[in-house]
Amino acid sequence: MKSIQTRMVWSFLLLIVLVVGVLGSVFAALIWNYYYGGSQSSVKQRAESTAALHGRSLSSLTLYGQADYMLQNLSDSGTTRVQLLDHTGQIRIDSDGFAPEYRYRTADVMNALAGQTSDWSGLDPYYGERVVAVTIPIWNESRIVSMLRYSSSLQEVDRMVQSLIQMAAIVGIAVILLFLGLSLFLAQRIVKPIRELTRAARYMSDGDWTRRALKRSDDEIGQLAETFNTMVSELNKRERMKNDFISSISHELRTPLTSIKGWSETLNEGSSEASQEEVKLGLSIITKETERLSGLVEDLLDFSKLSARTLQLYTEILQLNGIVKESVQQLIVREDRTEVKLIDSYSDEEIWVRVDANRFKQVMINLLDNAFKFTLPGGLIRVTTKLADGKAVIIVSDTGTGIDEQHMPHILERFYKGSAVQGGSGLGLAISKEIIELHGGSIHIASEKGVGTTVTLTLPQALQN
Repeated sequence: MKSIQTRMVWSFLLLIVLVVGVLGSVFAALIWNYYYGGSQSSVKQRAESTAALHGRSLSSLTLYGQADYMLQNLSDSGTTRVQLLDHTGQIRIDSDGFAPEYRYRTADVMNALAGQTSDWSGLDPYYGERVVAVTIPIWNESRIVSMLRYSSSLQEVDRMVQSLIQMAAIVGIAVILLFLGLSLFLAQRIVKPIRELTRAARYMSDGDWTRRALKRSDDEIGQLAETFNTMVSELNKRERMKNDFISSISHELRTPLTSIKGWSETLNEGSSEASQEEVKLGLSIITKETERLSGLVEDLLDFSKLSARTLQLYTEILQLNGIVKESVQQLIVREDRTEVKLIDSYSDEEIWVRVDANRFKQVMINLLDNAFKFTLPGGLIRVTTKLADGKAVIIVSDTGTGIDEQHMPHILERFYKGSAVQGGSGLGLAISKEIIELHGGSIHIASEKGVGTTVTLTLPQALQN
């Protein structure tokens, strides 16, 4: 498997090679056209100028007269060579005064034999070097009697173009190597913090939760490192909460089991001698502890369903006051035992909501149970329903011990237990929050230490058909 660094370097390298290749090709084409095109244009211009100035004079002369005329008037052409060819392409004389026995078959000569002024570049078979040549036909009335062939050596041009292309190639290779080094440097800077994140994650997988990623910059990689550290802190906190929860729930489960086991053994061993009151007390304790154990198990099951998103609601449109009143009536019997007064106050107008009655009662009972649990004898619990801003509102307030300010941000979190004085799973409020949110509502808790706590539930109002 290729690393990100390798893929990045190869990507950068491929990109710069393509860019350098395209620019190099454009540069080579421009150089080629400038030098070779310039040479060709120069020779062609000289040939056409000669045809315009001397064509009439040459056409009226014989082949020998043309040779003499060329030596006298056209042989001084600088670096450009001039050759007089007959109508078969054979050299009659050149600008140096030689008349070798050689016949041209190059493209420019063949086109001139057909009556067209033509240019050509390539290896000259007579001079043995690369040239650019232009051949013009000389007419006598309607027939071609001879041809003038102008040619110029491309030796210096080839050398110049080769030098420029070599220089461009060296520059291109240098640019590629420079960008290769830069891409390695940049890829290393990008990959290094990712490797650190990977290393930290590997330590975490081995159980070391103290590792943190080093934030080197404020870019996306730096934000990733910061997010990773936040995630580690959150996971660390949740791990501690989970361990605390396991320890707490183990104690909560052990306590009722111990009571049930103890009273079961007591009643079993002394069943014949036990008094009626002792049997009744033992069975009462067993019943209460069984209910308590059942409540803990139900909390765990609800938590499991909520975590797996498998909790189903069976909703129907109900009158809010009715289901709240049923929940209050279910717990009002605790007034005598706790010496806490429970007062309910309901809205005068009908409030209809779409809820799962059983789940909503579960929330109400949990809130009322907490209120009774943390309110001292002589205290007061008040339940109120009302309609506000088109939404159904249920308020459960008490004059209990309240919640410390440091616990308030976490009171709705799973496994969180703000106080270890009272028993419980630490899941009740978290489950209540999830259930209310599944109904499209919200839960808000306000509390002051030593004054009391107020829990406000808000649900969307349902339209009665």
